[in-house]
Amino acid sequence: MDQQITTSKPPIAAASVPARTDRRWQMGVGLLLVLLVVAGAVWWATRSDTSVRYTTVPLARGAVTRTVTATGTVNPVLTIIVGSYVSGVIRELFCDYNTQVKQGQVCAKIDPRPYQSVVDQDKANLDVAKAQLEKDKANVVYAQVNYERNRQLALKNYVSRDVADIAKSQLDQGTAQVELDAASIVLRQAELDAATINLGYTDIASPVDGTVVSRAVTMGQTVAATLQTPTLFLIATDLTKMEVDTNVSESDIGPVKPTNPSTFTVDAWPGRVFQGAVVQVRQSPQTVQNVVTYDVVVAVDNTDLALKPGMTASTQIVTDQRADVLRVPDQALRYTPAGAAPGAPGAARIWLLRDGKPIAVPVVAGLDDDSFTEIVSGDVKPGDQAITAEQRDAAAHGALPLPRL
Repeated sequence: MDQQITTSKPPIAAASVPARTDRRWQMGVGLLLVLLVVAGAVWWATRSDTSVRYTTVPLARGAVTRTVTATGTVNPVLTIIVGSYVSGVIRELFCDYNTQVKQGQVCAKIDPRPYQSVVDQDKANLDVAKAQLEKDKANVVYAQVNYERNRQLALKNYVSRDVADIAKSQLDQGTAQVELDAASIVLRQAELDAATINLGYTDIASPVDGTVVSRAVTMGQTVAATLQTPTLFLIATDLTKMEVDTNVSESDIGPVKPTNPSTFTVDAWPGRVFQGAVVQVRQSPQTVQNVVTYDVVVAVDNTDLALKPGMTASTQIVTDQRADVLRVPDQALRYTPAGAAPGAPGAARIWLLRDGKPIAVPVVAGLDDDSFTEIVSGDVKPGDQAITAEQRDAAAHGALPLPRL
């Protein structure tokens, strides 16, 4: 009997083949991603140099000027305050704003009648004192004769010795009275002089030649010169010579000194620059809200009378300057390429664009005016392109896009 032998194979799992296929596919994708990252890094390294755009400024020769900025007020060099020494009612006015006056010219007159009466009274008192002196001189003459007579009679015992002594006393008293009268005349004369001076003060006169820039009194106004002299007029001696009183902060006052050149502008003349020079740095500090400033006086010629008292001036005082020197913008000294090591502390360097690449060049910096810096020495020359900034392409900084699977 034939035997039939049946051989059977174990069943194969249906999911085993697709699982191995998924693993191989994931490994291939991972490898592809690694290759893309490596390729992107190589692309970035090779493209980064070419994707940077530099902003450059050519080195050139020019002036470097350090200035101190301050605000001030235009004033006449000398302004005279004209006041009144005596009190009274303003009776007449002869000067007004912008009046050209001469020395001694009367600008106002106070009612002189009260002071005239005092003068007349003192004159009368002086005349009385003089008349009294003449009377007492006559008495002295009589007392002298009487004394001589009584003295002779007393020697002959015709009168008593007491009579002669009384005559001598009357003579001495008369002589003393004459001296008293003389002193009284001096006193009365002094009173008359004082009254005459006060009468003269009723004429308010200009002490100098100049221009009236302010009038603070009107006709009929009562002037009271009690505790202080009231101000009636302000007279500028010469408006062709003006000065600017500026307030310079304590942090900037150090290098400011007389003879420093200065420029300033005023709103009334936009675009015009006025030239002047520092003539005085006043040692009196002014403190406002804990800010200390010093008054610096700048003299300016005003021949054309363009400047008027009280104008606000924006002033620049030159404290140091260099002419026709090699200079570089301050941005170039502050620039450092991305990724470059910073320079040594205190050492100056600039980056020049040579053959399309930034090159660091050490320099010795001089005067700085906050815009340009003087180059004292270094391997630089006019025309070199100094880098002040850089700009990279946006695509270079962005992330590499991953392929969609």
